[in-house]
Amino acid sequence: MSEAIPSPPVDPTDRVPAEPTAPPRGPRSTPDLAVGAPADTPVVTPETDPAANADGEARGPSSRRRRGSRGGRGSRRPEDGEAGVDGAGAGAAGGTPRPERARPPRPTVVGAGEPELPDPPGEGRAAPEAAAKALIRRPKGGDGPKIGDSRPAPASAPTRPGGRRGPAERPAGPDDNAPGREPDGDSDEDGQSRKRRRRGGRGRGASAGKALGGTPEPEAPVELDEETLERRRGRERKGKPVGRYQMCVHVRTEATQIAVLEGRSLIEHYVSRPSDDATQIHGNIYIGRVQNVLPGMEAAFVDIGTPKNAVLYRGDVQYDAEDVDSGGKSGGSNKDSNVRIEQLLRPGQTVLCQVTKNPMGTKGARLTQEVSLAGRFVVLIPNSSTYGISKRLSDEERKRLRRILDEVRPPGQGLIVRTAAEGATPEELRRDVERLLRQWSQIESLAARSNAPALLYREPPLAVRVIREEFNKDYRGVLIDDVELHREVHEYVAALIPELADRIELYDDPSLPIFERQHVHEQLHKALDRKVWLPSGGSLIIERTEALTVIDVNTGKNVGSSNLEETVYRNNLEAAEEIARQLRLRDIGGIIVIDFIDMEIRKNREAVLKLFKDCLARDKTRTQVFDISELGLVEMTRKRVSEGLVESFSQTCPNCNGRGIILDESLL
Repeated sequence: MSEAIPSPPVDPTDRVPAEPTAPPRGPRSTPDLAVGAPADTPVVTPETDPAANADGEARGPSSRRRRGSRGGRGSRRPEDGEAGVDGAGAGAAGGTPRPERARPPRPTVVGAGEPELPDPPGEGRAAPEAAAKALIRRPKGGDGPKIGDSRPAPASAPTRPGGRRGPAERPAGPDDNAPGREPDGDSDEDGQSRKRRRRGGRGRGASAGKALGGTPEPEAPVELDEETLERRRGRERKGKPVGRYQMCVHVRTEATQIAVLEGRSLIEHYVSRPSDDATQIHGNIYIGRVQNVLPGMEAAFVDIGTPKNAVLYRGDVQYDAEDVDSGGKSGGSNKDSNVRIEQLLRPGQTVLCQVTKNPMGTKGARLTQEVSLAGRFVVLIPNSSTYGISKRLSDEERKRLRRILDEVRPPGQGLIVRTAAEGATPEELRRDVERLLRQWSQIESLAARSNAPALLYREPPLAVRVIREEFNKDYRGVLIDDVELHREVHEYVAALIPELADRIELYDDPSLPIFERQHVHEQLHKALDRKVWLPSGGSLIIERTEALTVIDVNTGKNVGSSNLEETVYRNNLEAAEEIARQLRLRDIGGIIVIDFIDMEIRKNREAVLKLFKDCLARDKTRTQVFDISELGLVEMTRKRVSEGLVESFSQTCPNCNGRGIILDESLL
């Protein structure tokens, strides 16, 4: 057995002298006085502790350490060669001092009042190769649907209004379909005084002026030759306009509703309420103040004056390399993924941002610093090099528009040409660009004299926004049952699309409401039910969950006539068409799983999937459809831009909290 190596002798002069207020502690000494304690708090030492023995070891109740304590918050860490809190005896004996353990960084804790983060940018996305294959693309112009078609054509149809729904999918550039709301107005127009807010409430920033936006001021129409007017006027039959679609606007005190009809079938529905100022804010521009930065989520909470803080992700932050707070490290560019969000944003910093996604449920709105202003023909992206033309236009039209844009494009500004620019004259494009530049100049001026948080720009009202985004010659008419709104929309259309101004009509029949006359009311009731009947007797069951939506196809009362395979095939064809319509009407987004009835013949499965994709090609919202799985399921995704039709007409049950069941408490 080897002998134990004795410890080297200790020189008494090497010991650290005891301080008057904090003498050295023994192996069982009491903790030091915590930082922040009163100066007159007595310090218990071996000399003053009556329970200490002659050797300096404390004993008795006074020597007990607080449960979970490591010697007090303010205890000084031992230096090299010094005795530690628990190792004073070892240090005195000349032993090796214990190395200090590295503590992991404390995670940032989100306050209880903060909203939940919206889905991260990559949430619910498939692999790039699979996503590109599954993407449903709308064909280019020239092969559009014809009047009288009984089935959806594989070509593009006019895009839809963007009231409650939010942005439309555009192949090039940012979303421009932004629902605008009225500002809340905590400050007066000159910004000299602010209303006193209730205790604990979150007020809005004092703005130096009224928020911009709203209904655009009508301008003098561009003079066009007779040939251009005739081409844009659309078809007529017996002196009446002919079109595939019709729009009905129903105005009430509590809400404004817009229904889009294809023939007599309701395909989309939108709701706008006066109380939507804090929830339907997509497209609005704010000057906000950063409240909290979350490095672990690569996001920051920004106060924009709404009840819930909005969220700005790292990928949506615009910055210059020289402005990066690198802390001694080299900076990066906009595409440098090594730059962290805490280097770009800090609490209390003011940022100019635009809402790209409305707040939903407990999740806050999503923001971006790449601001875009939508016009009738182009989208302006200030301080950007973005440049593009809609891919839905033909190649010849794209070449013509590119030549025009080279002349009207302002230096240092980005431009996206919209699908509505097809056939637009150079003068129309130039005036559209100049109007957007004036609008951006006013927003910058207002931001310079406003205090964060404040609303700088709001999108126009629902009806005006629909006209700007979607109205064209494929609409046979727009019926409005409100005199004031009809006058406002008619003036706007007369200045913007004078050849279609006669299609804006006033509905003034007091005997029957407009939704009753156009058979919208009963179709809305059917769209709010979970069960949808098919023409042949089959049915669809639509169930929405937190993570995804499940659609089950059943034969129901459909018994067929020839054989089982043919019956199932015909039933699935009807279901494919109706599912595509229900997705648009109910505005269902996120992950969707469809359980078609199993088909034995591969050709039948491919035919059903092809018809389903053709029907979805007319949907403006971005969709991806994957092949039928081994279990006979079709997986797809649809961009989520709103809470949906059912949620806009309903409230969560206070008894079951939305579960649909009530537990029997007597058995628990």
